[in-house]
Amino acid sequence: MTTTSTPLGAFVDDERAPTAAEVEAWQRDSTFLPESEATPDRFPALYNMSAAFMYRGVIRPVEPERPDYVTISIDRADLPMSGQLAEWNMLWEAGQFRRRVFSGEDLSEPLARIADLGDINAVIVPRTESRYFEYAPIYHLLPAKTLHRFGLPLLRKGQWPFTADHSNMGRFLTPDFADRLAKAWAWTVWPHLVSGSGQAAFSNQDPIRLLAHNLDFWVPPVTDVIQDTLASFPEVDNGQPTGPVTLEDGTFLEGATTGNPRKGGPIWTGEEQAGWAVGDVVEAADHAGRLRGILDAVRSNRVEEDFSPRWSYAREDFERKLYRKRNRVKVRFVELTDAVPVQSPDSDLLGNIVTSDFLAVLNDKEREIVVLLASGYRQHEIAERLGYANHSPIAKRLARIRKQAEQHFDLA
Repeated sequence: MTTTSTPLGAFVDDERAPTAAEVEAWQRDSTFLPESEATPDRFPALYNMSAAFMYRGVIRPVEPERPDYVTISIDRADLPMSGQLAEWNMLWEAGQFRRRVFSGEDLSEPLARIADLGDINAVIVPRTESRYFEYAPIYHLLPAKTLHRFGLPLLRKGQWPFTADHSNMGRFLTPDFADRLAKAWAWTVWPHLVSGSGQAAFSNQDPIRLLAHNLDFWVPPVTDVIQDTLASFPEVDNGQPTGPVTLEDGTFLEGATTGNPRKGGPIWTGEEQAGWAVGDVVEAADHAGRLRGILDAVRSNRVEEDFSPRWSYAREDFERKLYRKRNRVKVRFVELTDAVPVQSPDSDLLGNIVTSDFLAVLNDKEREIVVLLASGYRQHEIAERLGYANHSPIAKRLARIRKQAEQHFDLA
């Protein structure tokens, strides 16, 4: 998936085989991009190689299935299998019908097993500890400054879909490559998911933060954007007619048509185009409202544990809404005409609005008024019981008690 900048012959002469050190030097050179070449107008970059280099015509599904990435162990010394793998992936336009281009007996064992699964749309990549080949489309969306920020190397332009691993690049990448890439991608896509508050405003377990780091979630929409872009490329003029696909038994392959391969070329080149592609990826992830539905559900069910201790607009908005809901609770004292008298100062009153903790902050006279009111006495009866000429003193005391309740329950 990388391009070669310096031929191996530059390291050796024509009279001897290259040494292991010289081979490794060539492989490193074909894997890593010099800092001077990672300019904003050229980096990042992702390219496609047209199937027209090997096929005059292609099969196209009328309704392509979304591809899945399948990892297999690849023996780089097995040249026939490497060639078949390159052909398989170059036929991306054939989608779920690509197995029908090959003869089952001729396929190498790993590819034959995939073909035996039937009409599935599989993009096949090498299995490596770093998982670079699975996540390469995401990596090649990130600008150099973001890669530097998260300790990721500068790699030469990517190729989609995978065709060959000339440099055995998996051994040059650290085992934590995927973790670093997840952090770099989350940093890049976060402004499209949450506006006004950075990731640091949220806890590590915040659902949206976890979603932003989930590369497996983002690979399908990135692939959608790549294929949508390639679908706009013109076809090679090979003179292949468009029509039904005829099978060996004379019947037609349902849901498929023939055509010319599309041209290859750059899918995106430079930071500006890659930035547009990131926006398209977010839109693709929201197909039929999927992403928007997830984000809305999370925002509507926020809990305090979703936030970090750091102040943010998001936390302020959450707390404002929370306290506004609390402020809707009003402290009122009602006259219960049919209630059983309750005289215990330890009892919960008025449906847990006034509790024993609150009663403890009242003086004896105020506590007696609350208990009597909740026990069924009317204001004029309480006034008479406490020796007042009318209920006006009781009403004034209730107003003062109400203010104390609002302060006690943080309702002011």
